[in-house]
Amino acid sequence: MNEKDYFAHPTAIIDDPVEIGSGTKIWHFSHVMKGAKIGVNCSFGQNVFVASRVVIGNNCKIQNNVSIYDLVTLEDNVFCGPSMVFTNDMNPRAGFPKGGVWIPTLVRKGASIGANATIVCGVTLGRHCFIGAGALIHKDVKEFALMVGVPARQIGWMCECGERLEFNENGLAVCDKRCKGTYKLENDEVRRIA
Repeated sequence: MNEKDYFAHPTAIIDDPVEIGSGTKIWHFSHVMKGAKIGVNCSFGQNVFVASRVVIGNNCKIQNNVSIYDLVTLEDNVFCGPSMVFTNDMNPRAGFPKGGVWIPTLVRKGASIGANATIVCGVTLGRHCFIGAGALIHKDVKEFALMVGVPARQIGWMCECGERLEFNENGLAVCDKRCKGTYKLENDEVRRIA
């Protein structure tokens, strides 16, 4: 892409070649390594690091001090809160480098990860899940699940726009806020039905 298609603060380092979509903004002291793929209309706060084998979808918001390491994939509309952490090595040793053989992590569409949360590699965060601030995620997270604690445990469900869902005796919940969605809870799984 041409530099004119996105904004990079003068202190940001953008290695070539990279793919950065139009309307994306990369702020102070951030570093995007060659080979990274970033969609349109993303926002990267101060001091963000994006490694070479990272794929980031459209409309993602990456807050200050987040490092996105090799083999992390963020689908569209993912929110990464300030200073949250991704990992890509289950058993790192400085004296025994793995030479780029890392463990992938997938963050599905619409997921939100709170400030200072830690995502251990090898997991999938389900669509529209909500990871609370400071949580430690070490296993897969269901779609729409609300996770908190160390280690994280599920304490409820969230809708697409980020409101807490309360299900009636028929397993239905309606968001009366922004998404106006109707959700169905069945077999400990949530899906949007309208």
